[in-house]
Amino acid sequence: MKLEFRHSLTIKLLRVVLLSALGVGVVLSCAQIVYDAYKMRQAVSDDAQRILDMFRDPSTQAVYSLDREMGMQVMEGLFQDKSMRIASIGHPNETLLAEKSRPLQDTSMRWLTDLILGQERTFSTQLVGRGPYSEYYGDLNITLDTAAYGEAFMVNAVVIFIAGVLRALAMGLVLYLVYHWLLTKPLSKIIEHLTQINPDRPSQHQIPPLKGHEKNELGIWVDTANQLLASIERNTHLRHEAENSLQRMAQYDFLTGLPNRLQLQQQLDKILVDGGRLQHRVAVLCVGLDDFKSINEQYGYQVGDQLLLALADRLRAHSSRVGALARLGGDQFALVQANIEQPYEAAELAQSILDDLEQPFELDQQPIRLRATVGITLFPEDGDSTEKLLQKAEQTMTLAKTRSRNRYQFYVASIDSEMRRRRELEKDLREALPRQQLFLVYQPQISYLDHQVVGVEALLRWQHPQLGLVSPDQFIPLAEQNGSIIAIGEWVLDQACQQLREWHDQGFAELRMAVNLSTVQLHHNELPRVVNNLLQRYRLPPRSLELEVTETGLMEDIGTAATHLLCLRRSGAMIAIDDFGTGYSSLSYLKSLPLDKIKIDKSFVQDLLDDDDDATIVRAIIQLGKSLGMQVIAEGVETAEQEAYIIGQGCHEGQGYHYSKPLPARELTVFLRQRQRHPATLL
Repeated sequence: MKLEFRHSLTIKLLRVVLLSALGVGVVLSCAQIVYDAYKMRQAVSDDAQRILDMFRDPSTQAVYSLDREMGMQVMEGLFQDKSMRIASIGHPNETLLAEKSRPLQDTSMRWLTDLILGQERTFSTQLVGRGPYSEYYGDLNITLDTAAYGEAFMVNAVVIFIAGVLRALAMGLVLYLVYHWLLTKPLSKIIEHLTQINPDRPSQHQIPPLKGHEKNELGIWVDTANQLLASIERNTHLRHEAENSLQRMAQYDFLTGLPNRLQLQQQLDKILVDGGRLQHRVAVLCVGLDDFKSINEQYGYQVGDQLLLALADRLRAHSSRVGALARLGGDQFALVQANIEQPYEAAELAQSILDDLEQPFELDQQPIRLRATVGITLFPEDGDSTEKLLQKAEQTMTLAKTRSRNRYQFYVASIDSEMRRRRELEKDLREALPRQQLFLVYQPQISYLDHQVVGVEALLRWQHPQLGLVSPDQFIPLAEQNGSIIAIGEWVLDQACQQLREWHDQGFAELRMAVNLSTVQLHHNELPRVVNNLLQRYRLPPRSLELEVTETGLMEDIGTAATHLLCLRRSGAMIAIDDFGTGYSSLSYLKSLPLDKIKIDKSFVQDLLDDDDDATIVRAIIQLGKSLGMQVIAEGVETAEQEAYIIGQGCHEGQGYHYSKPLPARELTVFLRQRQRHPATLL
């Protein structure tokens, strides 16, 4: 940037210095003139005193002798001085001996000098005789015209003013030259070097040290500026790195370094354009790990992250066959296979990924196996846009998991209808409770000590107006996902407690009610308060309400679950673990949680006579329950042989179709009365 001359510091400095010097010169000159005026007034007085001293004796002699002629001679002598205006000799009370005057002098500057010195000044001295008597004879009076003094004063004042101003201007010019040499000239050199600096590499061009200024403020300024330029370059470099890092974070997964969903969408857009132009198929594979959440909970999130990194490396091994690879989030990955001819090529890739996962991951010398489900969509058959293909691939993978895991599944048209039916069912479920479509049935639980009914399990049913009875396996997960399970669960607890109160009032005072708690309910903060209020409202005795929780529900947040279970236990409820053996089956949590009963899952009971593994598991669960001082109940007992086997192993209670199917409250009341009269009778 070029600096205009009129705006330069040099011109401003010259202007300021000269104006300042001029002002100082004027002030000092005026002060000198004022002082000279004072001295000129003093000079008038001195001259008058000198004249009086010179003519005192002749004037005294003339007045003493009354010699008028001599007095006039004195007057003539006095008026030899051109400044004399009036002179007189005489006694003040008598006629003057001699007197003379002349008019004031006419000068051009008199109007000014009269203001400073006065127009005329009068002086006098007494005429006294010699001693010893010193007799007084009269006065010698003179009046001086100040015109001559004024002219001299004005000449001298002009000289002083001009000389003072010139001297001040000369000194100001010298100061300007010194200032320019010491400051503005070095600053101009600095500016010249600053204009040569590259903004992208500011430290590449250093400002050279100024000769003679190495240790003063300018030298320090140059050093500081060079340090600042270096710091700016470092900070610029760091900022560029941060921007690149932010850009990478916006496009790549932080953990695995793979492209994220946004970057995948951009890559897939280009692949689809090329595929459409070349009329080639494109396959999108969505890989979702099976039950990865349990691995995190069992081994910790740090191990989970290491597994994801290892999985990403295995997926990279297929990079020669894929056009894009990305992590969609969590435990889901996506691969794009471009330019394929037949769908089986995508199937081969999916199967090779599943085969790779057969090899366990070694972490801390511990083998960990992963399983995955792969959803596959094809372009152009299943969609013509990135969004549709990705969405359908994820839907396919999710639905495939609900049917059978550790496999791949192609997208088919029926998936859309299934998803729509699922959404409609979820919508209807929100209205099921207020429309009184939900009801409870009860299945008895038999004690093997005396074959009496000691409890019933409340089971929720949904009578859909169009679909009929909807399986709990269908609508319970939906209720947990949309949050309606909280209201439904509280309604179930209320209905079950109310029915138990009725049965107690009818004479079945020892009867116990078992109610299943969903995972969402178990971790809801209001659950202990709700249960405590119901027990008090319906005046239910301690341990008459049994709350069943699943292993997976406990392990999702074992800390919160333990706190809630303790509160429920203090309220008087019993705690049973449902479907035992299908989840973690960890002895550590069994010992740490306040559990009263273990419920053997029906999947082990139904085949225990034909499957040695199931029989071994049943025996182990019964022995585990006994060793921990817990009651053990088997569900799904359907035959007398199954009953005999579990009784022989020491099981305490049983439940299943061998005794009764789930019944409405009225029918179960009849069943209870029959069992009360005939304990051995089985329905």
